[in-house]
Amino acid sequence: MTTRTLLIQNGTVVTATEHMVADVYIVGETVQAIGRQLPIAPEQVDTVIDATGHYLFPGGIDAHTHMELPFMGTFASDTFETGTLAGLHGGTTTIVDFAIQRQGDSLNAALDDWHRKADGHAVCDYAFHLGVTDFNPNTRAEIKDIITRRGVSSFKTFMAYKGALMVDDRQMLSLMNEAGQFGGMVTAHCENGDMIDELVTQHRAAGHTAPRYHAICHPEIAETEATGRFIDLAWQGKHPCYVVHLTCEGALNRVREATRRNQQVNVETCIQYLLLDDSLYDKPGFEGAKWVFSPPLRKPKDQEALWSGIQQGLIHHVATDHCPFCMDQKRMGEADFSKIPNGAPGIENRVELLYSEGVAKGRISLNTFVDLMSTRAAKIFGMFPKKGTIAVGSDADIVIFNPDVQHTLSVKTQHMNVDYNAYEGWPVQGKVRTVLLRGTVAIDQGEAKIGKGFGQYIARAPYQQALSNPLQVLTPA
Repeated sequence: MTTRTLLIQNGTVVTATEHMVADVYIVGETVQAIGRQLPIAPEQVDTVIDATGHYLFPGGIDAHTHMELPFMGTFASDTFETGTLAGLHGGTTTIVDFAIQRQGDSLNAALDDWHRKADGHAVCDYAFHLGVTDFNPNTRAEIKDIITRRGVSSFKTFMAYKGALMVDDRQMLSLMNEAGQFGGMVTAHCENGDMIDELVTQHRAAGHTAPRYHAICHPEIAETEATGRFIDLAWQGKHPCYVVHLTCEGALNRVREATRRNQQVNVETCIQYLLLDDSLYDKPGFEGAKWVFSPPLRKPKDQEALWSGIQQGLIHHVATDHCPFCMDQKRMGEADFSKIPNGAPGIENRVELLYSEGVAKGRISLNTFVDLMSTRAAKIFGMFPKKGTIAVGSDADIVIFNPDVQHTLSVKTQHMNVDYNAYEGWPVQGKVRTVLLRGTVAIDQGEAKIGKGFGQYIARAPYQQALSNPLQVLTPA
């Protein structure tokens, strides 16, 4: 069988550290050559793409998604097929989804369950974090095999959702100690669950039912306290750590404080926290339920703090926490805000929004944009340089991006399997034109060229912390 070849000509190749006008030559699934006016005649290759006036970005990595998640009595509305296809339309070529352990079950059972959902169904490439909800001697014994044989080197803990997902501090520290022996890293949803539960009890007793009370019951201080506690637990055991979906100034200040003792804290925020604020909860009727997720949207001052945190190098990845529920699912909580399924769509819009609001508005550079949406996640989560960059030998995951196209986000044009768009009517500068996944044209001019099952599972390397330069390649252990 003849290996297919593809040549992209005259695009501006952008990585986390440089950009230049160049051609990219692809053989099979990987990049073979990059350079100005490569000595390869168009008639010598199977496919030629003219990218004049376009950027070539590495395929986006969304390190925080929840496809088909069973949660609060229902399931996230995007399957691995629909959600990953929507991601490809928006320039995301790899996701890291969360395989969540059911209390009482093994960790391997959770991974097996998520493989059944994703294998043969995902359209883009995928990896897993493992959500640990029940850490005991039996699950402890599974950790080494999960990291070294099954390619899952990150473990999520919840500091909220008591009785369903939450672990206590001792369990989390024990997990850090065990995983750390084999190059594993613990990540955390940082909110003080007891504080939240008490506030929910108080407001429900007072007859408060509207979506606004979700945000009131998840205050900034609950996130700030838990973030600091998680960071301190990692510091005590000299472990790497990763804070998921950080939203607010107070929590960011806890990260900033940790740097004063030379502690490296890996930090993720999500695109919604950079762009939306809690005034959306005051929309008429039940409209505010669209943005009920945890942690909730914050104040405009927190948006400013997050953008500053990016510029200061304190925030390393912008994800989505993509976990959509249709409005009839959200209405499970119409009479009680605490029963609204937590989650919102976003995987399709992340790359374009981050470019439009970040690069086009002068908040971040092109290189920082690539680092935030792809490269740093690949490094932190053991996929670099296979993923996360455009380089000889890397997977040919490439987004051909037109910076001149203006368009408007809408549920009418999206591919996510949900009946609203969290950014309805949002004007965007720049648009994904073509997406390559492992050298194959996956999306072109809004049309899908691949389908169900094209995505491959990515077994990830153990984590090894970068020692000095924050842009240094993380070497697999």
